[in-house]
Amino acid sequence: MSLSTTRRATTVRTLAGTVLTAALLVSTATACGSTPDAPGTAAPSTAPTATSAPAGTPDAQDTTAPTATPTARHTTTPAATPAATPSAHRTTTPAAPGKPASATRSQPLPDGSTAEIQDLGNLHYVAKIMNRGQVLATLETNGTDAGLDANDMFVVLSMDGTVHSWMGGGHQGPGTFKLPGGWTAKVTKTGELDYRAQILGNENEVDGTLEANQHDIGAVANGVYIVLTAGGEISAHE
Repeated sequence: MSLSTTRRATTVRTLAGTVLTAALLVSTATACGSTPDAPGTAAPSTAPTATSAPAGTPDAQDTTAPTATPTARHTTTPAATPAATPSAHRTTTPAAPGKPASATRSQPLPDGSTAEIQDLGNLHYVAKIMNRGQVLATLETNGTDAGLDANDMFVVLSMDGTVHSWMGGGHQGPGTFKLPGGWTAKVTKTGELDYRAQILGNENEVDGTLEANQHDIGAVANGVYIVLTAGGEISAHE
């Protein structure tokens, strides 16, 4: 803004000098055609009018120039973008603590193998039959008891994580067989590798049913442990 003011002021002074020169020429010409007293009066009257014009021009330009400066500052106000930075920190949720490892215990079995029982919580247990570091079979309870026949060793894993095992004492179905604890088992074949055993009470009422469909099954009846295999063999122990 200062550069434009300087240039305009210089132009005005040049014009003022030109007007003064013209005024002198006019006064000289007048002096030639009139009395000598006239130049003295004509020259000062013209000079003030020429100098008054440039004085007002720069003042009007200087007052309007600063008004454009604040508007440029107001346009650069996108300072709201840094406000989004804290929200990024909220997305980094701390990791939840890991679930503690489930307890595992060992129990020897009659044939010399070992049952490794793992508690998964909510009546959910897994028992692995181990022999010399190898897994021979696996039992799992998930709302029901589990059982199996491992080379004439019968194993029942109950829903409370108890393992009960015994050797022999099996009956090959179909047929009706007496079981320990006063129970009677009526075994029927319902399909290929599918056998059903009805557990009868003292009055031959059906108090429970076991169905081995493609895999062995186990149950606990008033302290009596029962295994029914997919091949139709049933054995019980108390």
